[in-house]
Amino acid sequence: MSSTYTEPVTTGERADFLQMLAKHRGFLKFTVKNLTDEQANQRTTVSELTLGGLIKHVAATERGWANFILEGAAGMFKQQVDWEAQFSMRGNETLEGLLAQYEEIAARTDELVRTVDLDESHPLPEAPWFEKGAAWSNRRVLMHIIAETSQHSGHADIIREGLDGSKTMG
Repeated sequence: MSSTYTEPVTTGERADFLQMLAKHRGFLKFTVKNLTDEQANQRTTVSELTLGGLIKHVAATERGWANFILEGAAGMFKQQVDWEAQFSMRGNETLEGLLAQYEEIAARTDELVRTVDLDESHPLPEAPWFEKGAAWSNRRVLMHIIAETSQHSGHADIIREGLDGSKTMG
């Protein structure tokens, strides 16, 4: 008799989180489908945003918040962020490489969705955009990651439409 391992089934709000993350990540990744590195780094609006830069930014943001879930505010700042370079591709960065990094970060976050205590909370870092002394639960952090991904998917859709007329929806 052979034994086979089956992946545990994720249900309830954890399944909802995974489904929403997959949906909005899918929208974002769809906006860069079939683009060259040059196209992915082209600005089509007055902002500094590029499609490759948005992939990089969303991945870095998700990584920071996943670190927050695991280590609190100190974990968010483990990697130095070049804020100026965050919204465009720089140096030897490629769209393919940025997407691969995003996939790794997404897989790590998905594992956290399946395993962490959603009620556990950590104090937020000191920043002008956070309420002084506030703390966020892991659940709220996951909702924030979904909101960030969704918002930037919309930005990416506008940039892609300006690039070649393609739309994610409609």
